[in-house]
Parts: sequence; C-alpha cells; structure tokens
Amino acid sequence: MQSVMDAFDHTRFTAEGRTHDVFRQGSGPRIIVIHEVPGITPNVARFANMLVEEGFEVVLPSLLGQPGRRVDPLYSARSLASMCISAEFSAFAWGRSTPAVDWLKALSASLYAERAEPLGVVGMCFSGGYGLAMLTEPHVVAPVLSQPSLPAGVLPAQQRGFPLSDADAAAVAQRVEGEDLEVMGLRFTGDPLCRRPRFDALRRLLGDRFIGIEIDSSPGNPEGIGRLAHSVLTEELAVDDPGHPTMEAYRQVVNFLHRHLTTR
Repeated sequence: MQSVMDAFDHTRFTAEGRTHDVFRQGSGPRIIVIHEVPGITPNVARFANMLVEEGFEVVLPSLLGQPGRRVDPLYSARSLASMCISAEFSAFAWGRSTPAVDWLKALSASLYAERAEPLGVVGMCFSGGYGLAMLTEPHVVAPVLSQPSLPAGVLPAQQRGFPLSDADAAAVAQRVEGEDLEVMGLRFTGDPLCRRPRFDALRRLLGDRFIGIEIDSSPGNPEGIGRLAHSVLTEELAVDDPGHPTMEAYRQVVNFLHRHLTTR
C-alpha cells in the first residue's frame, strides 16, 4: 500500500541515548521540520513536500507516532498522552531545555557536518518552541515557531514560557541582534494552546527581531476560521485558496526561509 512517506529517504539517527527515524527529501538549503501531535501526519508530509517544491531540502524527524498515519481522535489522544508523560518532552516544564531539544541539536550538528551550510527549523505545536531553543547552535539561523504550545499549563509562567533556560534565552536574544537574525512565529488568535502571552514574551525577548503572524480566528471572522483552529501550516492550511490567511502566512514562511538561508 502506498504511503505519503514513500517519496522520502529513510534513515535512523542516534544521539543523547535516543534513536529516532529521520526522513529526507529534496535539494537546496536545509530545513528541519519538526512535526506536531500526533506525529508525521499526511498534512505534515504535505507541508514538507511543499517546501521541497520551493527549492529546499527537508529533514523530517519522527519523534512521536507512526509516520504517515492519518489523524483520528484515538490516535491523537494516545500520542498526546505519550508526550505528556515522557521525560523526553517535559510538557509542563519551563525555563530549561529538554532531551528532545538536545537530540535535535545533535541532529542539526550532524547535518552541518555533512554540508557546512546554515539550517532553518520549523517547529509546530509541542515542538513550536524548539526552533528558539536551537538558536543556541551557531549553524541554525532561520527558526519558525508555528503555534508553540509547550510548556502546557494554566500558570502564567507556563503560558509565556519556552523550553530553554533564562541564560540561553539571553544568549539567543544577543545572537539574534548581533548576527542580524529574525524569528518568525505563527498562531491563530483564539488558539487555546498557544495564547497571546507567549507571543508577548517573544516580543519582549527579541524586540523587532520577532515577526509575529497572528491569524484572526475570533467569532465571526471574515474567513470563517474555527475558534479552536490550531495548526497553521498543516491541518488548517487552505492550499486550494491562495488568498486565504493561512496561505498568505505560508508564503511569508517561505520568503523568510529563503531570505535567511540563501543569502548566507
């Protein structure tokens, strides 16, 4: 049976005592695309394929779930439960790195060793903040944070937190300013998992180096976007409507990646 993953080359990568599948496709500047819950779904693979068509090489690690499996409520619930109880992701912790971030940093270093060219990172949902944490690696220059949702929780510190220490956050802010970098973030305005305090915290940390794209999902919005809309670049991406806000956001992501990866 044909799978959406068939077009990708498949390897496995081990670091920090952990091994995960890694899928790769395309040529050009490299982008690590880190999937959301429940895993590499067909729409995550579609987004990766779109980036390949834009002239990038996409590296797609599988941290959760079954690559290529379609979304269904039970699968999503099991994947979410697995993430929440796993120390690899530290879903409710803030102010420190996680083993998943450390593994991804090792993957990025391995890719840079293969070809000494800068990397982009697109994280989404639970991995949305990982791109910010990976900016401590000098070869990562173009992070996109799509609906960054961890740490989870109701505490104010959780809603504005990220998976990196205060010292690393200060180092990231200094690097972004000193090397003329930018960080892009995407969210729906009504998203209960990625709330405004997290974007406000990014603006405080990075100033005008943060490009925040917030898509209206309030009741009665002109595009009829659902009030619980969450996945900007995958489940909610309106690929058949070029003028839709999600497609406009996608074009901004592509332009951002080209700008920072093809001119260095």
